[in-house]
Amino acid sequence: MRTITYLRATDTAGAVEAVSSDPTSDYLAGGTTEVDLLRQEVLNPRRLVDINDLPLNGIEGTPEGGLRIGALARMSEVAAHPVVRERFPVLAQALESGASPQLRNMASMGGNLLQRVRCSYFRDAESPCNKREPGTGCSALAGFSRGHAVLGTSEHCIATHPSDLAVALVALDAHVRTLGPRGERAYPADEFFLLPGDSPHREHPMEHGELITGIEVPATDPARRSLYLKVRDRASYEFALVSVAAALSVVDGSVADVRLALGGVATTPWRARRAEDFLVGAAADADAFGMAARVEMADARPTPMNAFKVELARRTIVRALRTLTGGREADPGTGSPT
Repeated sequence: MRTITYLRATDTAGAVEAVSSDPTSDYLAGGTTEVDLLRQEVLNPRRLVDINDLPLNGIEGTPEGGLRIGALARMSEVAAHPVVRERFPVLAQALESGASPQLRNMASMGGNLLQRVRCSYFRDAESPCNKREPGTGCSALAGFSRGHAVLGTSEHCIATHPSDLAVALVALDAHVRTLGPRGERAYPADEFFLLPGDSPHREHPMEHGELITGIEVPATDPARRSLYLKVRDRASYEFALVSVAAALSVVDGSVADVRLALGGVATTPWRARRAEDFLVGAAADADAFGMAARVEMADARPTPMNAFKVELARRTIVRALRTLTGGREADPGTGSPT
C-alpha cells in the first residue's frame, strides 16, 4: 500500500498554489484516468488535490456565436447542451462517441484533454516506455503496434493520442485556457498537444501546477455543418482506429471553407492542413476528397501491423466529407455511416 494525502480545494488560486508548490502533487477531477494509473502504479503522486468544488463547470454560448466551457463541465452535460448540438454538432458527436455513458457522466472536459495514452506498454509498469520513464526505449516499435500512430511519430514514441474530444476541438480552432503560477494563458488547441520528438514524456506545454480552467470555441462558418466519424473495432466503448472531425462550407459546388482533424492515426490530435489547403476552391466531389486524403497521408510512417490505417484514414476522410455534402447519410448521434 502507498500512502496518498488528499486535499479538497475550495478556490482556483489555492488549488494552483497547492499543486505548483509541490512536485509530488497532482489534480484530481473525475478521476476516470488518474485512478486507473494509480492502481497500475504508472503514476505515483504523494498528494491529490481534489478540484471538483471549483466554479469551473459552466457551459454557455457567446453573443458572437461561439462557446465557453468550464474545465470541470462533465462530458455528458456538454454533449447534451442545446448550444453545443446546434452550433457545433461535431463536438457533441465526438463526446458521445467516447467511453461509456457512466464514464462520460464522471469525466471532466479538462481531464479528457490531459488523459494519458492507452498504449499497453505505457500502462505496463514493467515494459520500457519513454513516456513513462524517459530514455528507457519504446517497446511498441518492435512490439505490438496495431493501434499505434502512423503520423507524427518519432524513434522514441508511436503512441496515439486517445481523446475524441481533442480531435474536434483542434478542428474547430478552439483555445484551452489555463491558470498557473505565472498567471492566465490561452493555448490554441492545435499547439496544446506536443509531438513526441525526442521528449515524448512532455505531452503539453503546461508547467507543473498549471490548471486548465476552460475551453473557448470560436464561431466559424462551417461549424454548424460538421460531424465526427469514428471507425473502431466495436460499436461502443472503444478507442478509434481512425476518426475524422470535419466541418465544411460549400458555395456553388466548390469548397469555400473546410476544417479537418484526425484521431487514432497520430501521436497528437492531427490537424489535416494539407488536405484543407488542397480542398479550398476545389470541387466538392469524391475525386477531390480522395486526392486531398492522399495528400494528407503521404508522409505516413506505418509499422507492418498498422499499415492498414493509411488506407483506412483515406477512406474515412472521404466518407466524412461525402456525408457532409449529401453523398452518404450518417447517424446524427455518433457520426457513424448508416
